Amino acid sequence: MSDWDLFDTPAPLINMASRAFSRLGERRVKTLGFNIGQLPVLYLLRNGAQMSQKDLAKFAKIEQPSMAQMLARMERDGLIRRTPDPADGRSSLVSLTDAAIARLPAAREALEEGREVVLEGFSDDDVQTLVRLMRRLNQNLDRMIADEDAS
Repeated sequence: MSDWDLFDTPAPLINMASRAFSRLGERRVKTLGFNIGQLPVLYLLRNGAQMSQKDLAKFAKIEQPSMAQMLARMERDGLIRRTPDPADGRSSLVSLTDAAIARLPAAREALEEGREVVLEGFSDDDVQTLVRLMRRLNQNLDRMIADEDAS
Protein backbone atom coordinates (compact mmCIF):
# COMPACT_ATOMS: atom_id res chain seq x y z
CA MET A 1 0.00 0.00 0.00
CA SER A 2 1.35 3.41 -0.95
CA ASP A 3 1.66 6.41 1.34
CA TRP A 4 -1.60 8.11 2.11
CA ASP A 5 -1.44 11.87 1.58
CA LEU A 6 -4.70 13.60 2.45
CA PHE A 7 -3.72 16.61 0.40
CA ASP A 8 -3.61 14.59 -2.79
CA THR A 9 -7.39 14.11 -2.64
CA PRO A 10 -10.09 16.75 -3.12
CA ALA A 11 -12.12 16.31 0.08
CA PRO A 12 -9.57 17.65 2.61
CA LEU A 13 -8.68 20.54 0.31
CA ILE A 14 -12.36 21.42 -0.18
CA ASN A 15 -12.91 21.18 3.57
CA MET A 16 -9.97 23.49 4.29
CA ALA A 17 -11.16 26.03 1.72
CA SER A 18 -14.70 25.87 3.08
CA ARG A 19 -13.53 26.50 6.63
CA ALA A 20 -11.35 29.40 5.54
CA PHE A 21 -14.21 30.94 3.53
CA SER A 22 -16.49 30.55 6.56
CA ARG A 23 -14.00 32.24 8.89
CA LEU A 24 -13.49 35.14 6.50
CA GLY A 25 -17.21 35.45 5.81
CA GLU A 26 -18.06 35.39 9.51
CA ARG A 27 -15.66 38.25 10.16
CA ARG A 28 -17.22 40.29 7.39
CA VAL A 29 -20.93 39.83 8.19
CA LYS A 30 -20.73 39.82 11.99
CA THR A 31 -20.60 43.61 12.19
CA LEU A 32 -23.86 43.73 10.21
CA GLY A 33 -25.68 41.53 12.74
CA PHE A 34 -25.55 38.35 10.67
CA ASN A 35 -23.58 35.14 10.96
CA ILE A 36 -22.29 32.98 8.17
CA GLY A 37 -24.64 30.09 8.98
CA GLN A 38 -27.63 32.34 8.27
CA LEU A 39 -26.61 32.97 4.66
CA PRO A 40 -28.78 30.24 3.13
CA VAL A 41 -31.87 31.65 4.89
CA LEU A 42 -30.97 35.23 3.97
CA TYR A 43 -30.39 34.20 0.36
CA LEU A 44 -33.60 32.20 0.05
CA LEU A 45 -35.76 34.99 1.52
CA ARG A 46 -33.85 37.95 0.05
CA ASN A 47 -36.55 39.03 -2.41
CA GLY A 48 -39.43 39.11 0.04
CA ALA A 49 -40.13 35.38 -0.25
CA GLN A 50 -41.89 33.44 2.48
CA MET A 51 -41.03 29.83 3.19
CA SER A 52 -41.82 27.23 5.79
CA GLN A 53 -39.16 26.11 8.22
CA LYS A 54 -39.30 22.67 6.62
CA ASP A 55 -38.61 24.08 3.15
CA LEU A 56 -35.85 26.33 4.42
CA ALA A 57 -34.16 23.35 6.07
CA LYS A 58 -34.48 21.29 2.90
CA PHE A 59 -33.08 23.95 0.56
CA ALA A 60 -30.33 25.00 3.00
CA LYS A 61 -29.41 21.34 3.62
CA ILE A 62 -29.73 21.80 7.38
CA GLU A 63 -31.42 19.38 9.76
CA GLN A 64 -34.81 20.55 11.10
CA PRO A 65 -33.69 20.99 14.75
CA SER A 66 -30.70 23.10 13.67
CA MET A 67 -32.92 25.21 11.43
CA ALA A 68 -35.41 25.70 14.28
CA GLN A 69 -32.61 26.94 16.56
CA MET A 70 -31.22 29.26 13.90
CA LEU A 71 -34.65 30.73 13.14
CA ALA A 72 -35.33 31.27 16.85
CA ARG A 73 -32.08 33.26 17.13
CA MET A 74 -32.84 35.18 13.94
CA GLU A 75 -36.31 36.03 15.24
CA ARG A 76 -34.85 37.13 18.58
CA ASP A 77 -32.38 39.36 16.70
CA GLY A 78 -35.12 40.94 14.58
CA LEU A 79 -34.01 39.38 11.29
CA ILE A 80 -37.09 37.27 10.52
CA ARG A 81 -40.78 37.21 11.28
CA ARG A 82 -43.19 34.32 11.25
CA THR A 83 -46.76 34.53 10.03
CA PRO A 84 -49.39 31.79 10.07
CA ASP A 85 -49.41 29.64 6.94
CA PRO A 86 -52.89 29.99 5.41
CA ALA A 87 -52.49 26.56 3.80
CA ASP A 88 -51.49 24.82 7.06
CA GLY A 89 -52.70 26.14 10.39
CA ARG A 90 -50.03 24.18 12.26
CA SER A 91 -47.19 25.83 10.37
CA SER A 92 -45.88 29.33 9.86
CA LEU A 93 -44.16 31.08 7.01
CA VAL A 94 -40.81 32.76 7.59
CA SER A 95 -39.80 36.02 5.94
CA LEU A 96 -37.09 38.60 6.46
CA THR A 97 -37.81 41.79 8.34
CA ASP A 98 -37.36 45.13 6.64
CA ALA A 99 -34.28 45.71 8.84
CA ALA A 100 -32.65 42.49 7.59
CA ILE A 101 -33.47 43.27 3.96
CA ALA A 102 -31.98 46.75 4.34
CA ARG A 103 -28.65 45.25 5.50
CA LEU A 104 -28.39 42.62 2.76
CA PRO A 105 -26.61 44.81 0.18
CA ALA A 106 -23.91 45.68 2.73
CA ALA A 107 -23.55 41.99 3.61
CA ARG A 108 -23.16 41.03 -0.02
CA GLU A 109 -20.60 43.78 -0.53
CA ALA A 110 -18.70 42.66 2.58
CA LEU A 111 -18.62 39.08 1.34
CA GLU A 112 -17.38 40.20 -2.08
CA GLU A 113 -14.52 42.11 -0.47
CA GLY A 114 -11.32 40.26 -1.00
CA ARG A 115 -12.71 38.18 -3.85
CA GLU A 116 -9.88 39.33 -6.08
CA VAL A 117 -7.32 38.31 -3.47
CA VAL A 118 -8.90 34.88 -2.93
CA LEU A 119 -8.99 34.26 -6.67
CA GLU A 120 -5.57 35.77 -7.38
CA GLY A 121 -3.86 33.87 -10.16
CA PHE A 122 -7.16 32.42 -11.45
CA SER A 123 -8.29 33.43 -14.93
CA ASP A 124 -11.99 34.02 -15.63
CA ASP A 125 -12.01 30.61 -17.33
CA ASP A 126 -10.44 29.04 -14.23
CA VAL A 127 -13.17 30.53 -12.04
CA GLN A 128 -15.93 29.33 -14.38
CA THR A 129 -14.37 25.86 -14.46
CA LEU A 130 -14.09 25.77 -10.67
CA VAL A 131 -17.74 26.79 -10.28
CA ARG A 132 -18.85 24.18 -12.81
CA LEU A 133 -16.83 21.44 -11.10
CA MET A 134 -18.10 22.39 -7.63
CA ARG A 135 -21.70 22.34 -8.86
CA ARG A 136 -21.17 18.87 -10.32
CA LEU A 137 -19.48 17.71 -7.10
CA ASN A 138 -22.39 18.97 -5.01
CA GLN A 139 -24.91 17.30 -7.31
CA ASN A 140 -23.04 14.02 -6.92
CA LEU A 141 -22.91 14.43 -3.14
CA ASP A 142 -26.65 15.24 -3.02
CA ARG A 143 -27.42 12.14 -5.07
CA MET A 144 -25.21 9.96 -2.88
CA ILE A 145 -26.84 11.26 0.31
CA ALA A 146 -30.32 10.75 -1.15
CA ASP A 147 -29.42 7.19 -2.15
CA GLU A 148 -28.09 6.42 1.32
CA ASP A 149 -31.14 8.01 2.98
CA ALA A 150 -33.40 5.84 0.82
CA SER A 151 -31.58 2.68 1.90
